[in-house]
Amino acid sequence: MLEYINDPLQIKELTPAELKRLATDVRKRMIEVVSKTGGHIAPSLGTVELTISLLYTFDPLVDRIVWDVGHQSYAWKILTDRNDRFDTLRSLGGISGFTNRDESPYDAFTTGHSSTSIS
Repeated sequence: MLEYINDPLQIKELTPAELKRLATDVRKRMIEVVSKTGGHIAPSLGTVELTISLLYTFDPLVDRIVWDVGHQSYAWKILTDRNDRFDTLRSLGGISGFTNRDESPYDAFTTGHSSTSIS
């Protein structure tokens, strides 16, 4: 299912069964990449359905989504225009392990390790 998502707005068109498959595909993608690049995978594995729900409900270019910590944003990165670059996660010249406004218009602001949402 993930290979068919080129724009986060496409998520709104998916059936419940397709959304469930998408969640599985996103988790597999994260595990595949992070096992090679390193990263904080547990927080992001725990936010896959949340990320899909937010993208299903809101317009990510209009409704700004704020993550408590950047480590929760891997599914967000995959589903908001960075899946094709996700294998460069945390690599020199690759995408950041956190949300980053310079990286994507879908990121509300650049974050770091902890408690960004309450800063």
